[in-house]
Amino acid sequence: MREEILFEMKSPYRDSFKIKGFWFGEGEKTVAIVGAMRGDEIQQQYICARLVESLKDIERRGLLADDVSVLIIPSCNPFSMNVSHRFWAMDNTDINRMFPGYDKGETTQRIAAAIFEVLKNFKFGMQLASFYMPGDFVPHIRMLQTGFEDVEDAKLFGLPYVTTRKPLPFDTTLLNYNWQIWETKAFSIYAGQTNYVENATSAQTIDAILRFLQKVGVTSFKFRNAGYESIILDEGDLINVTARRAGIFYRLVGASATVEEGQALAKILDPYDASILDTVKAPVSGTVFFAHNKPLVLEHAMIYRIQEN
Repeated sequence: MREEILFEMKSPYRDSFKIKGFWFGEGEKTVAIVGAMRGDEIQQQYICARLVESLKDIERRGLLADDVSVLIIPSCNPFSMNVSHRFWAMDNTDINRMFPGYDKGETTQRIAAAIFEVLKNFKFGMQLASFYMPGDFVPHIRMLQTGFEDVEDAKLFGLPYVTTRKPLPFDTTLLNYNWQIWETKAFSIYAGQTNYVENATSAQTIDAILRFLQKVGVTSFKFRNAGYESIILDEGDLINVTARRAGIFYRLVGASATVEEGQALAKILDPYDASILDTVKAPVSGTVFFAHNKPLVLEHAMIYRIQEN
């Protein structure tokens, strides 16, 4: 393993801002794995840290292929994580909306440019991503339909779902989109949560990435868990459930649950007397793909997404 400072920026108030990368192998640029891009993506950084630990052991045991190199970047935004702020703390901009970056632009544009200069030309790219709304997911691979997406390779992770969607204009500044435009096979991995670390979805995601590395020949590590036969779906086919009232969100059903049409999913309570303002019911039978996980909910906010049977 080789540790490298990929980008450094001096700070007048505290230690320098540094983005660290961990290299494994000495061959061509094969796989890049990027963790926390935002300050609340703790699970994403944790998963990358565990992968660094695993690949150190794999490399030490001589199970890494001779002609490959793997780069892991656990965090691209340690400043924001230090102050518990999701976006760049100084101006609230999102690094993951700045790609491919501009090395003479604003701070987050410069950070994105430095990161992307390193990440270009890898054969495979993985980003441990988070959703813009708080909630729990069924772990899955998400792909933008740019013409360069490879659904068959996405199935090699063995996660329950692979989702695709057409990119919107503002998606053109995402790392995933730009990776694909530069002809890297890019996968956004949604591990289930954001602010948690040691749980079943973290372990499932780590297993999925190691399984993928074995199946594409990066490692000869014997991984006997075959995972799932991934279901391919377009995100537009998911059934959205929105809140009809605002209040305290009392969840009855979480992500991955199988539900029947008309089943109670949650209750929305009055914050002053705990009376039931609304009972949220499943509009269809299927699997809960996404579930809101914060204690409060606003009217018209999305609280569930269901994959219909």
